[in-house]
Formats: sequence, structure tokens, C-alpha cells
Amino acid sequence: MDQIFLQLFQPATLLYALFIFCARIIDVSLGTVRTIAIVHGRTTLAFWLGFFESAVWLAVVSTIVPTVVEQPLLGVVYALGFATGNLVGIKIERVLALGNLILRVISRFNTAELIHSLREAGYRVTTFTGEGRSGPVTELYIVCRRRDLRSLLKRIVAIDNQAFYVTEQAGSVSNVYRPIMQPVTGWRAIIKKK
Repeated sequence: MDQIFLQLFQPATLLYALFIFCARIIDVSLGTVRTIAIVHGRTTLAFWLGFFESAVWLAVVSTIVPTVVEQPLLGVVYALGFATGNLVGIKIERVLALGNLILRVISRFNTAELIHSLREAGYRVTTFTGEGRSGPVTELYIVCRRRDLRSLLKRIVAIDNQAFYVTEQAGSVSNVYRPIMQPVTGWRAIIKKK
């Protein structure tokens, strides 16, 4: 058993373990994002992610299978890379924020100002009146890109900090209106002028 631990801490073995760990993170992260891309109907993105995912997986598996018999702790490193890759893939997908959401906001206060603010920002807002536990409410129905959700919620809470909201995944959407774009600045402005 001591022999196995000594082998693991050899510089060449440590580098090999690091390669396996990192390659596994890349492979599983690509797989996680690919799965989410499939759910959102992004076929081209899913195709290329699947291609690179399988290439990395083949490289890792073809090198680790013969070695695991001699150094079983590399199997543990392989499993740790897999588990970490799931977490990294989820974080990457949250940053990419693929797809659209349905945002339902139930508001009792400053509703007219809220609706006006959202429409001025370029969102399409459909409203419904209803009755809540504490009296009349207005439901705002908005379809937005997932990547716009955080800024949209900040805008809503700034006007009505007691607003209740729920999000749902949107399948097919005929048209999503994006917020009005700010003027392009920095290097994008230079490129746009050319």
C-alpha cells in the first residue's frame, strides 16, 4: 500500500494525475453544456460540443485504462475530475444563460410605474388583474432571455421591492424582445464605425 502512495507522489505521476483531472473537467463540462444546449434546441452548438467532448473523453480513457490497474489512485483522480466537471459545467451554463424564460411578476405597489419602466426598457409586458390574499394584484407576464433575468429583476425590485415573481422555462418562443441597447462603447464602438 505504501508503494502505491509513493508512486502517486512521483513528479511524473502527479503531472499525469493533473492531466487526467483537468481533461476530465473539460470533458464533463462540455457534456453538461451540450446536454443543456440540446434541451434548448441549439443543434449546431450541441454538435460541436459533442464532437470535442468525445475527443477529450477518448484521449483520457485510452490513457487511463491501462494505468489504473497499476495505480488505482488515478481512478480516484478520474472520478474527482468527473464530479468537478459537473460543477464547472453548471457554472459555465449559468454564465452563458442559454434559452428564454417566462417571468411572472405579481405586484401590488407602483404597478403602473413598473409596467411603464419595463416597456420603456424594451420588454413586452402583458398584464392581468387578480385578487390576492391582501387585495387586488396585477400579474405581469414577460418573456425574456435568461441572460437578461438578473438585470430585469433588479429593475422590478427597485420599483416594487415586495413584488413576487416566478420563472418558468420557455420552450418555443415566436419572438423575444430584448431590452433597448445602450450605446456601444470601447473597442466595439471602433469596430462598428469601420
